[in-house]
Amino acid sequence: MRRFVDSLRGQLVLLIIVALAIAQAFSLWLFVDERSLALRTAQGLEAAGRAANVARLIEEAPEELHASILRAADSPLVRFSLSNQPEVDHGDHGDGGAVASRIRTLMRAGNPREIRVELHEFQVAMPTMPHVPPEMAAMHKVMMQGGLPGVEMRLSIALADGRWLNVGTRFQRPPLQWPWAQAVSFALTAALLLIAAFWFILSRITRPLTHLSEAAEGLGRGERVAPIEPRGPSEVRHLTEAFNRMQSRLTRFIADRTQLLAALSHDLKSPLTAMRVRAEMVEDEENRDRLIASIDEMHGMVDVTLSFARGMATAEPSVEVEIGDYLGQLRADMAREFALDAPAGLMARIRPRAMRRALRNVIDNALRYGGNVEVTARRVDEVIRICVSDRGMGIPEDEQERVFEPFYRLEKSRSRETGGSGLGLAIARTIVQAHGGTITLKNRDGGGLEARLDIPAA
Repeated sequence: MRRFVDSLRGQLVLLIIVALAIAQAFSLWLFVDERSLALRTAQGLEAAGRAANVARLIEEAPEELHASILRAADSPLVRFSLSNQPEVDHGDHGDGGAVASRIRTLMRAGNPREIRVELHEFQVAMPTMPHVPPEMAAMHKVMMQGGLPGVEMRLSIALADGRWLNVGTRFQRPPLQWPWAQAVSFALTAALLLIAAFWFILSRITRPLTHLSEAAEGLGRGERVAPIEPRGPSEVRHLTEAFNRMQSRLTRFIADRTQLLAALSHDLKSPLTAMRVRAEMVEDEENRDRLIASIDEMHGMVDVTLSFARGMATAEPSVEVEIGDYLGQLRADMAREFALDAPAGLMARIRPRAMRRALRNVIDNALRYGGNVEVTARRVDEVIRICVSDRGMGIPEDEQERVFEPFYRLEKSRSRETGGSGLGLAIARTIVQAHGGTITLKNRDGGGLEARLDIPAA
């Protein structure tokens, strides 16, 4: 699940789901709000019409029928009363203008009369109505569930005889309802969008990017990678074409350099061979031996320089090896004693001969200058970490990066007099970097040096 969420595919799918959920929730909120407003408006206008009719009846009916009219008009949600004083002692509050206008229209009053409207929310239980039958009151109590939040509207209508008809009505807020049709529509829409998006993302975006990533990883390890066919959206196609052009330029550059070095190798070795032959003719034995030693040294420097420049990288194919067995075989071939600690199961994809030379150079340096060498291998996250540790004098921190430069040698224990041409670590870094890895040096606590080679795990 974590890999899915971290991937481009997973993040796009989650983005679609979250966007759909937010849009659906917002749509539901608008639907419920509009529905609630429509119901409350309808209830308010219905109560206004009812109040207008009761006011007309009272004004037209004899006095002795007024009490009966009020009892007949009362209900669990609306109550009527007559008084000499209005219960609403101020003007319109809230959205009462539409209610007052409807009352005036229904009463068809020739002279303007005062109508006061007050709206406010309430959170209390509904009052009992003594004139309401018990069955209706019980049904009302069940419907209200003990008293839900609602809106109370109070009216005071001035009658022709100077009295006031006071009306109190309450509207229950409609409960939140999830329409099943809308839920099914949302589920079907989300499923279809996810199927289409997943197919599009998988085939048009993530798959070409995965192929490009694999090709870049192979190129970084010095492997021959076939050109990738551009697929997917235009941005992905342009990226793939740029990668193909970069790979072509790098391949051409390496081929040209290899050809140049091959010619240089031939041109240098021929004069050195001729010099060696002429040196053999020198009669003075001491001078002859010095000349031959110098020529042999030059010949060796040419060989290691050409090996370094080529990088030991392109000709050998990569294979998967078990690092423990590989290091054990290397120790047997070197016929040198050093401690080895490498658990089974550590797999890496390397070019065996090139990596053998890199490790041999590092281990030889440790054996020559440090002694008591220990080689360990561990998996750390996505790399195989091979550490070559010794108990020598170490290297000053400001020199630890410079020793990887070609022909750079320290002046003390690691001077040229103790052996080496100054290319061992440079060649090792070239090989390790060609595998997509890194090599660093660090002084050990208590003395000594540790060379750390990090190689991508298989």
